Order: sequence, then C-alpha cells, then structure tokens
Amino acid sequence: MRGTVDDEYVVTVATYGRRSTARSEVFLNFQLYEEPDEPIGMDYFVWVVRNHERTIVVDTGFSVEGGRSRQRELLIHVPTLFQRLGVDPASAPPVLITHAHYDHIGNLSYFPWSTVHVAASELEFWEGPHRQRPLFHHSVEDDEIRHLTEVVASGRGQLTRGRTWIAPGVEMIEVGGHTPGQSMVRVNTSAGWVLLASDAVHYYEELDLDRPFSSVADVAGMYTAFDSIRSMIAAGEVKHVVAGHDPTTFARLGPHAHVSEDRLVATIGGGR
Repeated sequence: MRGTVDDEYVVTVATYGRRSTARSEVFLNFQLYEEPDEPIGMDYFVWVVRNHERTIVVDTGFSVEGGRSRQRELLIHVPTLFQRLGVDPASAPPVLITHAHYDHIGNLSYFPWSTVHVAASELEFWEGPHRQRPLFHHSVEDDEIRHLTEVVASGRGQLTRGRTWIAPGVEMIEVGGHTPGQSMVRVNTSAGWVLLASDAVHYYEELDLDRPFSSVADVAGMYTAFDSIRSMIAAGEVKHVVAGHDPTTFARLGPHAHVSEDRLVATIGGGR
C-alpha cells in the first residue's frame, strides 16, 4: 500500500494545550551539556489526516482531569477541538495511538465506534508488571489505560508491529525509546511525505543535537529512533518532520504549512 498521487492527504496539526518548564526538565542529564538552564515552552497537539475518502485521527490529547492534575494549560477541550476541525465521532474515524501516555489517549472515549490502532508492545507493557513503577506511572492515568485495554479486548483494537500500512498513503511505524511501543505516522501529502513523529521527537533539538528527552523507557532505543528518522529523511521517505511538543513546529514547517490566524492550527498539503 505505497502512497500514490490518489492517496494524498491533508495533515492538520492542532494545538490544544501548553506548559512552561525548564530545559533541565525536558532533556535527559542536561548538566552534561554545560549550558545555562533556561525556560522552555511545551505545546500539546493532536493530528488529523484527511482526504476525500477518509479521515484518520492521530492521538486524542489529554483529558481535563489529566491536564489539571499536572497543571497543564488547556487551551480548548479536545472534543470541542475535534468538532471545530469537522471530525465526527459518529463516522467512526480510525484512531491511531502513538503511545499510551495521558496526553495522547486522554479523550479516547470520544470515539466509541472507531477502530483503534496501537503497537502490541505498547499495550503489553502497560498491562505488565512495570506500569506501577513511579518512572512510568507518572505519565499515565489508570482509567485511561484500562479503557484502552477494554477497547482492544472488545475487538475494536488493531495491534500493530513494526511498519504497518493503515491505509494507502498512511503508515504507522513503531520505534520504541520514549515508551516500549512508541510509534510514528508517515503520511503522503502534496507537499511530500510528512512524519508525525509524536514523542519519538518531542523537540527538534533532540533530533538536531542528539539529545534524549528526560522521560524515556529505553535510552538506546531513543537514539535508534533518531537514527531511523535521519535514515528515512536521507532516503527520501520523509520530507517534513512534525515534532510532538515543540512550540517552533509551525515555524519549522515554513511555507509548506498554512497556519491559522490564531496560530493554533496548521495544515500541510492540499495544494497550498
């Protein structure tokens, strides 16, 4: 199911939340870089992949409760954001879950009829013995993990492994690192192949300077994910990388993206 011109999509990147933090909080072993600690922002996104035949949702953001308990700024309730983007849960759009952290599965119940795609290794980890360890548990909500497992058990879940074509022109790629089943989504657009890196690359600085993020299940795996992305770029498999939380994402996309007046939504593709 390699992408063709007929399988082109428009990718929408929508901001729903924000956080202010410090560089020492987001980069692993920051002191090694011998740089001053400075403030840094963090944006929270959901993504929609759409053409005339289908709509695909990538991640469902954090819930009101999940954001509030972590003191994250909620710019817009995510179900309301999906409504504004014209995503109708009644049409049961496929939902791709890049990983099971609170800010990526928080509103999964908004799509009660959708098929949900998630890496088998991701689900296996969160059903396993390490889920309750503080290093991992602080990034999830137990009710949300329970709901994800129930969705899969009900038959609505599709477990992915490695590189999996979800539809013509849309590929889910498991890389691990940040979480055991961390996945990315590669999409064919008129502007070239777009890689929704999700939290395989929180900030472009991770990819540019080889700097792992502070929350990581497998450091070597995170480095390997960086290498995989670079290899895909070199091979022409990816033209645009969309980072998972970087406030400079829209600027990095440059003229290839159309950005809304409020600078909260960007679209890539569609002949712009």
